[in-house]
Amino acid sequence: MTKQVRIGKTDLYVNPIGLGTNAVGGHNLYPNLDEEVGKELVRTAINHGVNFLDTAFIYGPGRSEELVGEVIKETGKRNELVIATKGAHKLDGENVTFDNSPAFLKQSVEESLRRLQTDYLDLFYIHFPDENTPKDEAVGALKQLKDEGKIRAIGVSNFSIEQLKEANKDGYVDVIQGNYNLIQREAEKEFLPYTKEHNISFIPYFPLASGLLAGKYTKDITFNDLRADMPHLKGEEFVRNLEKVDKLRTIAVKKNVEVAHVVLAWYLTRDSIDVLIPGAKRAEQVIDNLKTLHIQLTEEEINKIDQIFR
Repeated sequence: MTKQVRIGKTDLYVNPIGLGTNAVGGHNLYPNLDEEVGKELVRTAINHGVNFLDTAFIYGPGRSEELVGEVIKETGKRNELVIATKGAHKLDGENVTFDNSPAFLKQSVEESLRRLQTDYLDLFYIHFPDENTPKDEAVGALKQLKDEGKIRAIGVSNFSIEQLKEANKDGYVDVIQGNYNLIQREAEKEFLPYTKEHNISFIPYFPLASGLLAGKYTKDITFNDLRADMPHLKGEEFVRNLEKVDKLRTIAVKKNVEVAHVVLAWYLTRDSIDVLIPGAKRAEQVIDNLKTLHIQLTEEEINKIDQIFR
């Protein structure tokens, strides 16, 4: 059994390697997804000891939650799993807006519960900030749901540091999910010191910088999807980043693992980062991500990685 870690100040204990499920039913994000492959992904994760599943209403929309819910029901392991989902997107035909109003958040939680076929959510995030709702008011609505037993922990995602501070005015925020990886380290300036001080867990998304930190790209690769517009995957910056990634290979080779495992293991040495939710599109990737748990980085290696990506 994998050592379970506690997420911040919550009473949620999880395997530190979870699963991001945007490729499970996220038809609006990835073309040509096979739903059976997606369900097999979730099944494989659960069968290999992954107990933290991260989904969101907007993956699908709604479809990811439904498929994750179906698999959880069939495994009969709901009480062993920690399910995180997110809401804030309001769909009106082609129109998408963000809504953090208490009424909308409460409705979102009810609808997620129904799609996931469960009577409580372990972690519910406000997926994106809106422009109008005071953030402490939005979180206050989630606190009511927490008191009612409908959610166990409160999260926010994509908030600025100011929005996070307003949201946490009463100390109710348990988790923030934000962009952080070795290439994009802005979160180290303000977010990570704040989350450490307030015992808030920071869960990074894009931990492998859209595949760059997996060590699989070469400089002649071309992208024809959302990666095509990412600055860190273009021109000279891309070449410089590849050189940095190459320096990680020596550590990876020595430990007989891949670059991605070294990178993920490094994140788990950071203050406030308790768990990671790498995504996967195939079941074998889920199993592969778990190799991270067997890596022990020395103090010297931790500092070396830090220096390479300074």
